[in-house]
Amino acid sequence: MEVLSSRVLIHPRDLDAATAFYRDTLGLAIDKEFPGGTVFFAGGGSIEVVGRAEAGPTPDIVLWLQVRDLPATLAELAGRGVTPVRGAQREPWGLDEAWIADPDGTRIVLVEVPSGHPLRTDPR
Repeated sequence: MEVLSSRVLIHPRDLDAATAFYRDTLGLAIDKEFPGGTVFFAGGGSIEVVGRAEAGPTPDIVLWLQVRDLPATLAELAGRGVTPVRGAQREPWGLDEAWIADPDGTRIVLVEVPSGHPLRTDPR
């Protein structure tokens, strides 16, 4: 199988609130807009906010977004009214993580890969 692109689809309870959250609160750039949905750039992938939820969020699905500077990202988001669900901490596997949630409660893990960690490929 050859994968040409990929994206995560999020079906929110309130499409307008979710779209505003990903666009304005998280500040993600828009890749595409179409009737009933918006696709946002998210690093090497995309997040599509589309349609309407039937069951609501599940703890089994989590968005994982790597950021360059976790404390700066949390400060920026705090300025936009986001309170972390769980504050930043170093995980046993060596990554710095904090958790936030979208308007439906979908967990979003913000991750910084510390210098010296084997996953770190960008020296900045």
